[in-house]
Amino acid sequence: MNPFSTGDEAIEGKRIEDQATGEKGGADERIEGQPMGGERPDLDDLDRRLLEMVQEEFPLKARPFLALGEALGVGEDETIRRAERLRDLGIIRRIGPILDMRRLGFSGVLVALPVSDGKMEEVVEIVNGFQEISHNYLRPNETRFNMWFTISASQARIEEILSEIKEKTGLDQLVLPTERIFKIGVRFDIPE
Repeated sequence: MNPFSTGDEAIEGKRIEDQATGEKGGADERIEGQPMGGERPDLDDLDRRLLEMVQEEFPLKARPFLALGEALGVGEDETIRRAERLRDLGIIRRIGPILDMRRLGFSGVLVALPVSDGKMEEVVEIVNGFQEISHNYLRPNETRFNMWFTISASQARIEEILSEIKEKTGLDQLVLPTERIFKIGVRFDIPE
């Protein structure tokens, strides 16, 4: 169930969902470089409280931004405006669930490829072309394996994806299946 879906396309809360899931940037946006360091945007107390709430438990209601606004003591429009601003600043990249892939019958693997600088863009396009792949990172290290990504799918589909990537890139693969999950998800303390 889509927590933003109301059946009423005029609901303002839908705007951020459309854009946060791919219409403008979204989950497929490439993020490069080091942390921004001292270039932190100006956030007031209401922005910080909104970010805390969105991380903790996004309301699964027909009008989630109305519910957030009520908890914050502001209106739905103000909550949407702030969420959009935080998205435009790159602070909110995506709002979505964390699913338990095992309960859905899926498996997970962490995969590494040895990608040369000259083939990086080509391989990125191939790997990012699979909807089952997330968290694709360039991680330079002392080994030759520098591109790391995760695949979550049925075991048969994981094998298909790995086979297609091998066929299209010709690269060796380091495949590390998930044996046990110790933690998933992250919660950030929002600095003042």
